[in-house]
Amino acid sequence: MGIGSHDAVKQLKALIDQVDEPLKNTFQNMHQGYPNETLVRFLKAREWNVAKTHKMLVDCLNWRIQNEIDSILAKPIVPTELYRAVRDTQLIGLSGYSKEGHPVIAIGAGLSTFDKASVHYYVQSHIQINEYRDRVILPAATRKNGRYIGTCVKILDMTGLKLSALNQIKLLTIISTVDDLNYPEKTETYYIVNAPYIFSACWKVVKPLLQERTRKKIQVLQGCGRDELLKIMDYESLPHFCKREGSGSSRHSTNGSNDCFSLDHAFHQQLYSYIKQQSLSVQPVAPLKQGSFHVDVPEDTEGSKIAQSIESEFQKFGNRNGLTHSLSGLNINGD
Repeated sequence: MGIGSHDAVKQLKALIDQVDEPLKNTFQNMHQGYPNETLVRFLKAREWNVAKTHKMLVDCLNWRIQNEIDSILAKPIVPTELYRAVRDTQLIGLSGYSKEGHPVIAIGAGLSTFDKASVHYYVQSHIQINEYRDRVILPAATRKNGRYIGTCVKILDMTGLKLSALNQIKLLTIISTVDDLNYPEKTETYYIVNAPYIFSACWKVVKPLLQERTRKKIQVLQGCGRDELLKIMDYESLPHFCKREGSGSSRHSTNGSNDCFSLDHAFHQQLYSYIKQQSLSVQPVAPLKQGSFHVDVPEDTEGSKIAQSIESEFQKFGNRNGLTHSLSGLNINGD
């Protein structure tokens, strides 16, 4: 950080020191003992403009209070069958750690169907994973490495990406908006693997719309990306879909404990147990009730513009390939 950066952090810190007590408390929960590093993340997201960053951060702290984000890790998705259905259709997991100590988050972007629960459950689960990452995984990685670790590596598997992905554009826009506004700069690098042709068509459209600092973080790898990824992580930390030659390797492996998307994987077992334990400490007497968690999401963000562009590109792609019939039945804006 240069002199200007230090000044920006100092100015922002002075402004945040003046906020009300509830906002201070949620900020503490957010920064986990690293307030300056957290301020830097938000400053990066607003190109080091202190006034814009201050607004973004205060909006984020208010969002956390209004949506009770501090207690979201005490709200399990029950019954377990419903949570398993969410996990089977929202493919995400922790496969290991990079050589530098960053958690490796795997995402099955192409094969996630998001069709077994309401939008609210998927958003709740996504925020729970974010909060568990920030309050449990990253602090543990920081302690283990003896230096601050505040970011992850993400590997997005595009196997199975189809035109029907348009059905999920609304939900994916909500999730990316939540991340953009409230969890900025948490990803070191995005690696895209097993990319089919349809991804390339969309990527041409999306790439120019991304902010430069995001664009720089995205690397599209050949095939399953194994050789490239082995430069930054050990074989054990590779997600299951990167371990085999050739694409198509993201199909669920028969062994759930090796498939980092599965509820049977150690990461998800620990996460679910943690949330259930937290819920008992908050409300030991009341039985857990099924009910999803509603989160307010602002409209009209960078994410929604990108979603609209992908949508129109998919339409053109469908027309060119005589696939208009498969598009006509899609409900793009439905919950």
